[in-house]
Amino acid sequence: MAGRLDWLTARPIAHRGLHDAGAGVVENTPAAVARAVKAGYGVEIDVRLSADGEAVVFHDATLDRLTEASGPVSALTVAELRRVAFRASSDRIFTLDECLDLVGGRQALVVEIKSGFDADMRIAARTADILNARGGPVVAESFDPRVLLELRRRAPKIPRGVVGEAFAADSSYWAGRLTRLQRFAARNLLHWPLTRPDFLSWDVNDLSRGSVRLARAIGVPVTSWTVLTPEDQARASLFADQIVFEGFRP
Repeated sequence: MAGRLDWLTARPIAHRGLHDAGAGVVENTPAAVARAVKAGYGVEIDVRLSADGEAVVFHDATLDRLTEASGPVSALTVAELRRVAFRASSDRIFTLDECLDLVGGRQALVVEIKSGFDADMRIAARTADILNARGGPVVAESFDPRVLLELRRRAPKIPRGVVGEAFAADSSYWAGRLTRLQRFAARNLLHWPLTRPDFLSWDVNDLSRGSVRLARAIGVPVTSWTVLTPEDQARASLFADQIVFEGFRP
């Protein structure tokens, strides 16, 4: 498995592109992606579903944090999203297809599928269909095991990864989305026999977890997020094969 994905771990991966809001380069925008590719880094992006069923490159469920608009990304069509202005950039929201065109196979592309942790698999299905048609050095990943099951069913040839962390009991984010049992299963990779991930993308602060170390020991590549400092990078080097970074250049 590791050999098949050597291209994924060959270079550090820029988290949401090589962004710098102070310089007018916002995360998950064409400028951030192009900047990462030019610098020779792999690129990680996030995708969500538009109102008309397209995969668009955006991290948050809502537009509020980064743009002049508000409300759910999923409430607007692609055409409407293209008219939304970022606060710190002249870029506009773009689609997964357009991102693939921009990368052009020059660097590894990691597509994180954002999930509502429900039965809605439309964004997973749309992403799978696009990646099946396009190919290239690209992988798909998600925190949600159900998304991985959908990817395995619809795009078995596209490498798929599970994103993970400690899923702590005191996390207000996870407490509202996953039950205690689901968090336990996620941190210990109990879904493995069903999802069969090709790689892991794991929180840099939780890399020493036994399930992660076991996966790596049997040849499953591990990338580590989000590496913010050279000190994080040094910690990740002990337990992971590559870093997903932001805020500095490794």
